[in-house]
Amino acid sequence: MSSPVHCPLCLSPRHHALPVAGKGYYRCLACELVWLDEADHLDDAAEKAVYDGHDNRVDDPRYRAFLMRAFGEVLARVSLPASGLDFGCGPGPALIAMGREAGFEMAGYDKFYADDPECLTRQYDFITSTEVIEHIATPRAVLDTLWGCLKPGGVLVLQTQRVLGDDRFKTWRYRHDPTHIVFFAEASFRALAARWQAQVEFPHADVAVITKP
Repeated sequence: MSSPVHCPLCLSPRHHALPVAGKGYYRCLACELVWLDEADHLDDAAEKAVYDGHDNRVDDPRYRAFLMRAFGEVLARVSLPASGLDFGCGPGPALIAMGREAGFEMAGYDKFYADDPECLTRQYDFITSTEVIEHIATPRAVLDTLWGCLKPGGVLVLQTQRVLGDDRFKTWRYRHDPTHIVFFAEASFRALAARWQAQVEFPHADVAVITKP
């Protein structure tokens, strides 16, 4: 196994092995994050091939309803005029379209489909990331970058299914996607917010909202 010595989110060295279905997972004993051993990650080409098979269309009402769990939190918290970034927007950037329809100035970044690093040098009133952070091998660095792009008083809205106990994890359907390599618990978001000295809320079972002081 090639497990990192420290948790990729909180950097704690305390973790235990959580092998499932022939793959090496680890659970942080400090923030409860679960991550997949790097040796079991897909390479970039194989990862993108999975995403290319997704059918996330901008005009799909069911997809929009799914995204509204995250974007609804923006609408409830952010007043116009305002600018937003959708991080991990994918090939069908529906949330960007929803933001523009609501009157926001929107930008999008995606490693595979909209790789414009200049987007990550600007400041935004809100940042959304829906079903993205579970794909990121270096969550601390990436989330710190997003936090740095957020204006004071801004909101970071993260949508991902939250991991529960070890026994539940072993039978969890969300784990089966080979591109899902990092799994956040509620404690993981609380540890992140504490490090940022920020407030975190959990308006939905799969949504965390962190407000920048």
